[in-house]
Amino acid sequence: MKLFFLFFSLCFTRMILSGQERIILLNEGNWQADNGKVTYFENNAVVSNQWFRDVNKHKLGDTPNDIIQVTDNLIAISVNWSNIIQFITPQGKEVAATEDVPNNRKLATDGRYVYVSSYGHECATVSGFKYFTKGFVAKIDISDFKVVDAVEVGYEPEGIAYYNGYLFVANTGGYAFQEDHEYETTVTVLEASTLRTVRTVNTGQINLYGKMSQSGKYLCINSPGDYYDVQAATIIMDCEAVMRGASDKDCFTKLEYAATYSCTTADGSFYAIGSRYSYYTGEYTFNYITIDPEAVMESEGAEGVSDKMPGTVMADIKKMMMPYGIYVNPYTGYIYATDAGSFAAAGALYQWSPQGTLLGTHKVYINPAHFLALPPDGMKFEGVEAIRDDEPADHSIYNLQGMKVTNPIPGQLYIRNGKKFIHQI
Repeated sequence: MKLFFLFFSLCFTRMILSGQERIILLNEGNWQADNGKVTYFENNAVVSNQWFRDVNKHKLGDTPNDIIQVTDNLIAISVNWSNIIQFITPQGKEVAATEDVPNNRKLATDGRYVYVSSYGHECATVSGFKYFTKGFVAKIDISDFKVVDAVEVGYEPEGIAYYNGYLFVANTGGYAFQEDHEYETTVTVLEASTLRTVRTVNTGQINLYGKMSQSGKYLCINSPGDYYDVQAATIIMDCEAVMRGASDKDCFTKLEYAATYSCTTADGSFYAIGSRYSYYTGEYTFNYITIDPEAVMESEGAEGVSDKMPGTVMADIKKMMMPYGIYVNPYTGYIYATDAGSFAAAGALYQWSPQGTLLGTHKVYINPAHFLALPPDGMKFEGVEAIRDDEPADHSIYNLQGMKVTNPIPGQLYIRNGKKFIHQI
């Protein structure tokens, strides 16, 4: 069996190296410069650093902020300063653009609707305009790409995640330095079907900013603090604990690290690059960690955090001028990170094997930040599926980001009936 598995692993690695890595990378460009671009990476090479323009003959827009796959044939991109949600096929062809969600930020989906967080105060829906004092979440029907509903959450909401019929929305209050309100410390929980607020969890940590990473029932939420006296931190949240009514303090654990750029790993942990900035010193300090969310929650933060990453990944990232993103391909385990450099010129994309061997660096565009992997040949995206412990009849296999897998790889970690297992031949 070991010899067979070794042979399979070598064949699988050769298959991946021959063109199974397909990555879409959003380059934010410079804010208000209307120069956001899309990099398409395949077969260990950058195919294009203006992929969207190549396919559609016009530019994407100003400051793309997030990208998710919605269905097998549909991808959503939030283009923040252009105030549009752009929908494309996996081949890059534009399908539609929703222009009714101003100052859009992050995205989530249940495969039927796309949910968008927004800093804005008004939203055009099929029922007319809705107005909000704080920020809101909008719900877009992908059958016609119209906003069917919107609901107020906290001030300047950022990360949004879908889990078992509910939406978890991290509120920042990030405009507190210029508007008449305080920083937020809460995660708003919405019932996705109705957008009804079912709970608000107070983390006690201000400014829950950036994209959440999700591993099964666990969320990794970053807080940069206030850049003065409140230090950056990471919140690990247990969605199941939230939904079963545990007290706020039992729903999360606070870690004294930053997780500015984070992702879910092949084994269900989180990689996090933490960037702390101080207005007192004018300097950045960094941390580089791996987080085991289950161990963190069980030990209340005493265990589950290490400074280890595979191979040379951490050492290579530490050599970057300005790390700006990290990502693990959920289908293959290949690892990616980006360096924004000076923030004003072309950045770099790094690629490592699952074992952490640096395979190459590639010139991309300004401020490369947001990743999406497309399924390799022989694998099919079938939608974001909720994993429920109370449905033992469902024997489907999911990867650690909640996507159904039709051809599981021997030796890889998956989820079935809500439980992790290593697939065997």
